[in-house]
Amino acid sequence: MQFVIVARDNKAADTLERRLAARAEHMEGVRRMKADGQIIDGGAILNAAGDMAGSVVLCEFRNRAELDAYLYREPYKRDKVWDDIEIIEFRRVDWQKLMVQRK
Repeated sequence: MQFVIVARDNKAADTLERRLAARAEHMEGVRRMKADGQIIDGGAILNAAGDMAGSVVLCEFRNRAELDAYLYREPYKRDKVWDDIEIIEFRRVDWQKLMVQRK
């Protein structure tokens, strides 16, 4: 199953500091999961000042329980960087198929 995670950061004053403290561990997990095919794409949500204020992650897990297990161990969730987390099921466009149909 494919999912979109839209995670907005906590509004507390020290959240950006906590985000930066957990970033190396977060990015190492993302690197491993991208290599395993679980992370499709993602990036930071930026606020008006250009600072990181959340995350969007496109990911694939066998089921919702596996996604929930990932969130349980995710450093940004654990360290209360992410506050408002929205999970959306989705299906990616099959770009190869779409491009072949166009020819």
